[in-house]
Amino acid sequence: MTRLKALALGLGLCALPAASQAHHSFAMFDGAKTSTIVGTIKAFQWTNPHVFIQIVPNPGTVPGTTDDEAWSVELTSPGNLGRLGWTRTTLKPGDKVSIDLHPLRDGGHGGGFMAVTLPDGQVIKNGRSG
Repeated sequence: MTRLKALALGLGLCALPAASQAHHSFAMFDGAKTSTIVGTIKAFQWTNPHVFIQIVPNPGTVPGTTDDEAWSVELTSPGNLGRLGWTRTTLKPGDKVSIDLHPLRDGGHGGGFMAVTLPDGQVIKNGRSG
């Protein structure tokens, strides 16, 4: 009976690394498509495990979006972004930007971050390939 419990515990522990990596899938984004959202930053959420940008598109620029509806754009982790020079103040509410993203496959209002163009023309990428 003790060996059976030990075996079950061992198998369970082996499954943990796979389970912990499961949330890192980017399958919900359509990597074959690119969309650009021009608008205003509503929030820049510097949180683990992923940073998020909430952006409100300029009125009338994105079909199916109301004038005050924010899109949610997912980035990599704060640690990864920090190593690339990002900080929690790289983007601020009210900033006028253009964001390139891989849209959600389900057509929802969001996507996977590719790049942001700041008002001064500076382009910042997150460094994640694909």
